[in-house]
Amino acid sequence: MSRRARIEDVHETCLAMPHVTIEYGSRENPVYQVGRKSFVFFRTPRPDAVDPVTGERYPDVVLIWVPSESDKLALVQDPDSPFFTTSHFDGHPSVLVRGSRIGELDRTELVEIVQDAWLSRASATRAKRWLAEHRPQ
Repeated sequence: MSRRARIEDVHETCLAMPHVTIEYGSRENPVYQVGRKSFVFFRTPRPDAVDPVTGERYPDVVLIWVPSESDKLALVQDPDSPFFTTSHFDGHPSVLVRGSRIGELDRTELVEIVQDAWLSRASATRAKRWLAEHRPQ
């Protein structure tokens, strides 16, 4: 059985994917890219992601691209899931997750989600090559 995920697993999985570069946002928050396209980034606190009780902005939100709207819905429709979205991301192929809730996932699940994010943003050639090397036929 896989252990609980940690925020470090996000960083390690992003860096394990080929052709990844890191850009840094205005507060030195990491933005992982493949072919100059972001696939995971650590957001700065924003007014669209706030604690419903206190109104305070979440300081630990990670945005992860997903392959499709149906993948997004599968992750966010369960109210017990750590994944969520906001109206700001309506129509955007991504989900949000708080770093403080990453441990609700197991490492295997998190790795697959990050790999799928990379696959959704990598060029067709890079994605095909990676899949041939890493996924069973």
